[in-house]
Amino acid sequence: MKKVIPLVIIALLAIPASVTFGSTRNVANMVKPSIVLVHGAWADGSSWSRVVGLLQVQGYTVYVPPNPLRGLASDSAYIASFLQSITGPIILVGHSYGGAVITNAATGNPNVKALVYVDAFAPDEGESLASLSTVPPPPGQSPSCLAGDPTKVLNFVPL
Repeated sequence: MKKVIPLVIIALLAIPASVTFGSTRNVANMVKPSIVLVHGAWADGSSWSRVVGLLQVQGYTVYVPPNPLRGLASDSAYIASFLQSITGPIILVGHSYGGAVITNAATGNPNVKALVYVDAFAPDEGESLASLSTVPPPPGQSPSCLAGDPTKVLNFVPL
C-alpha cells in the first residue's frame, strides 16, 4: 500500500479540471470534488489513512465508508446509498475488490465524475469477479496459486 499512495494522489490530481468540471476560466471558483475511498476485501478503511491525510491537506473532502463485505450486489448498494448523502461532484476510488464495488455503485449517479482503480478489479458490463480472476495455469502446473514457490509468488514487504 505504501507504493500505491503516491499513485493514488497522482491519479486524482491528474484528472483535468477542464474535462471533469467544464471550463477552466472559473478554476478559482470551482468546487473540489469529494473523494470516496473504498477498500477491498482484505482491508478496512484504516488502510487509506495516509491517503486521507494527504488529500485533506490539498483541500479535498474525503470519505472512507466501510465496505460491508457481504457480497458484490449488497456492498455496491450500500456504497451507492452512501453516495446519495454527498452533494456535488464525487470521485470514487476503489482498491482491489473495491474496484468492482465502485463500478456498480456509480451507476446512475450523475455526481460521480471519475472512477479511480488502484490495483483493482475493473469489470466491464457482463463480467464478474470470477471471470476476471480466472487465469489458466501454465502447462503442467496445478491450478492453485499456492502450488508455486512462495518466495516467487508473493512479494514480501518489510514493515
